[in-house]
Amino acid sequence: MGPGGRAGRPDERAGSQVTDVVIIGGGPGGYEAALVGAQLGGTVTLVERQGIGGAAVLSDVVPSKSLIAAADVMSRVRGAERLGLRPASGHGRIKDGVTADLAAVNDRVTKLAIAQSDDIRSRLEASGIRIISGTGRLHGPDRVLAVAEDGRREVLPADITLIATGVRPRELPEAMPDGERILNWTQMYGLKELPTRLIVVGSGVTGAEFASAYHALGVEVVLISSRAQVLPSEDEEAARVIQGVFESTGMTILSRSRAVAARREGDGVVVTLSDGRTVEGSHVLMAVGGIPNTEDLGLAEGKVATSASGHIVVDKVSRTSARGIYAAGDCTGVFALASVAAMQGRIAMWHSLGDAVAPLDLRSVSANVFTSPSVASVGVSQAEIDAGFNARGIMMPLRSNARAKMQGLSDGFIKLFCLPTTGIVVGGVVVAPSASELIHPIALAVSAKLTVDQLAQAFTVYPSLSGSIAEAARRLHPGAAISEHVDY
Repeated sequence: MGPGGRAGRPDERAGSQVTDVVIIGGGPGGYEAALVGAQLGGTVTLVERQGIGGAAVLSDVVPSKSLIAAADVMSRVRGAERLGLRPASGHGRIKDGVTADLAAVNDRVTKLAIAQSDDIRSRLEASGIRIISGTGRLHGPDRVLAVAEDGRREVLPADITLIATGVRPRELPEAMPDGERILNWTQMYGLKELPTRLIVVGSGVTGAEFASAYHALGVEVVLISSRAQVLPSEDEEAARVIQGVFESTGMTILSRSRAVAARREGDGVVVTLSDGRTVEGSHVLMAVGGIPNTEDLGLAEGKVATSASGHIVVDKVSRTSARGIYAAGDCTGVFALASVAAMQGRIAMWHSLGDAVAPLDLRSVSANVFTSPSVASVGVSQAEIDAGFNARGIMMPLRSNARAKMQGLSDGFIKLFCLPTTGIVVGGVVVAPSASELIHPIALAVSAKLTVDQLAQAFTVYPSLSGSIAEAARRLHPGAAISEHVDY
C-alpha cells in the first residue's frame, strides 16, 4: 500500500510506485499543498480556473492589504502635525497637501497581485508541478476530470485529491453588483476615481477594512452594521476602540441597521434598509459574507459530506468523509484565513503521503483585522474567559507606553491572558497600528506554552510598543495582584 493507506500507481519508466496527487484550486491551501506534495515525492497536478494564488492573491488578501498600505501612509501624513511637523511656508496644512490618486493606487495594487501570482507559478513549475488552467471535479473513484480553458477534457488519475476552491462574495437578490456603482469586494480595484460617498454594507472584517481604508484616503464613508457594534466577531473591547476611532474621525455608522436592497439612481446609488429608510451615496460596497465554491465538484457522487451552508466537512488533518479526498481553505469553513488554508493544505499532504503531522490547532492561529488601528488576536478570547474559562488577564492601554507617546498614538491596548496557577500564556489581543507584528511574540508564547515569567524575562527594546507585552507579563506573575486594567 502507498502513503496514507492508498496503493500507488506503477511507474513503468522506473519500475517503482508513484502517488498521483490532484489539487483543485490554486489559492494558499492548494499551492502550499502542491509544494509539499512535490517535496514528498508525489506526482502533483494543480487545476486552477482564476489564476495561481486564487482569490487570495488576485482579488482578496494581497490587493486589499496593498490598498490598506496606501491608506496607512495617508493616515500617518494626516497625523504629522500632531508631532510638530509643518508644511513649508505658504503651503497650507500637511494633510491638505496630499491626495489619493485612486487610479494609480489600484494600478499598483493590481500589478502587485499579478506579480505575486507569477512568482508563485514560477515556484510551482520549478518544483515539477503540472498546472492546468481550467476547472476540475471528482470523476469516479481515484479520478478527477479537468476541463481546460480551451475546452479540452482530461481524466487525471488521483490517489489523493485535495479540494481548495475557496469562496465567492455573497450577493443579495435586490443588490446585485454591476461592477460600477454596486460592488463586491473583488470589484473595488477597478475604480479609477475616489467615491464621493461610499456606503459599506457589512461591518465584519471585510467591511470594516474597506471602510477604514477609504475613510483614510479622504472618502466620506457610511458603514451600515446589522449589529450594535462593528467587528462583532472580534474582542468586544477591541471593537469598541475601532468604532470609537471611526466615529471620532467622522465616519457615519448606522448600527442595528440591515440593508435589503441597492439600486442605481442617476450617478449614484440608493440603499434601502429593512425599516424603510434609504441611504444615498456615489457607490456601495456589499460586504455581506461569502459562499463556498462547492457546486459542480461531484461531491455528492464522491460521498463527500458538506454542511448546511455548503462547506466541506473536514477533520483536523483535512480529511473529508471520502477516502483519499481532502479539503483545505475557506471552502471548509474552518477559519477564513490564508494562513489557515495554507496549513490545512500542508497537513493534508503530510498526512496523506505518510509524513509526520500534527493536527490543526486553532488555538495557535493568530489573526489580524487591518483597520486603523488594526486588531490582532491569538488563543483564548475574552469571550471565552467571560463564559467561564479559568484564566487571568490584564489590559495595558497604549497611551501609557513611551514609544506610543512619541509616535502620537493613543487609541489601542495590549491584552494578555494566562492560566492562574502555572502562568502559562493562553491568549492575547493587540489593538495598535502594528498589531499584526506585535501579536507574534504572544503567538509564540501560546504555541510554545511559555509562562508569563518567561515572556517577561526576555529583553525588549526601550522604548518600544512590545515593551507593553513584557510589562503585561510581569504584572501577571502568578500570585501577584493585578494592578491595572483600563476599560474603554
